[in-house]
Amino acid sequence: MESTSFSLIPDAFNNVEGVKSWILSTLLGLAGAFLGWLIFAKGLGWGDDDIFDLGSIFGAIIGVIILLPIVGFIAKRANKGKAA
Repeated sequence: MESTSFSLIPDAFNNVEGVKSWILSTLLGLAGAFLGWLIFAKGLGWGDDDIFDLGSIFGAIIGVIILLPIVGFIAKRANKGKAA
């Protein structure tokens, strides 16, 4: 029986090393910051559009937390397709 667990760092990223790891982390961070900005600044009207403020950091963190499981799920499905 396969056990399931929740992790903020998906298992699909365990084999990524070196420059690929750095690039992946940077892209996920930027995408999460953009997602947080869309949710909070544009969607809910919280925070500023013209300057960086402390709320931007929290929005970016929440955006990455939302994005990581989604990207991990997609990466895991892509890896299963390659293995088959």
